[in-house]
Amino acid sequence: MSTQISPQAFIGEGVILGADVTVGPGAVVLGPCVIEDGAWIGPGAQIGAPPEMSSLRQNAAWTGDLEHAGVRIGAGAVIREGAVIHQGTYRETSVGPRSWVLNRAYLAHDVLLGSDATVSAGVSVGGHCIIGDRVNIGMNAVVHQRRVIAHGAMVGMGTPVTRDVPPFAKVYGTPPRLAGVNAVGIERAGHDAALTAVLLAHYNSGDFFTGTDWVPDELGTLGTAIAWWRAQGELEPMRVQVQSKPAN
Repeated sequence: MSTQISPQAFIGEGVILGADVTVGPGAVVLGPCVIEDGAWIGPGAQIGAPPEMSSLRQNAAWTGDLEHAGVRIGAGAVIREGAVIHQGTYRETSVGPRSWVLNRAYLAHDVLLGSDATVSAGVSVGGHCIIGDRVNIGMNAVVHQRRVIAHGAMVGMGTPVTRDVPPFAKVYGTPPRLAGVNAVGIERAGHDAALTAVLLAHYNSGDFFTGTDWVPDELGTLGTAIAWWRAQGELEPMRVQVQSKPAN
């Protein structure tokens, strides 16, 4: 396979393309931007416009007037038609390897999207959000700026995410509630299925691993995901709707 750039696409100055990249007709990619090997950019996707912040200059990057911190699309990522991804202000707005950003989805400035994640059609993610690996955000959900969605979490369609979502949690509803654990996701990520019940018990008790008294080994291989969550700074976890058994 070789790099395939439609003649109807616009690739601006400061854009670095890896090997085997595909860019469809009508797509606009503005620099600074790095698109890694094997990424697929769909028709009409818009990548690299300046951040939507009134305190910053709205530069005309298509003329070579480059500013801001850039965008990075990871290896094998798929950006579907009509998706919009804005420049970062102090760090690259990034899409992790093999992640999918579906049609009409929006990633604002400074968003970090992990690997193997899915941002479904019509989702809007506000500025500075951090989204972990293997996260799945359902269609037309809205994520408030500066929120954290941890590894393996699932967000239901149309959910307004106004608080932080802990590892492998399932969140949905209006107002949103933590309503179970992503048991299938835990197994697919290579963790022992028995850890599902242990994690659910913690969430049902209101323990979101934000304190100082947790034991790293008590959740086995899930400890890495929990350590990542704890490392994100001050967190405001989603309120819980108690479940009597793991939700699939």
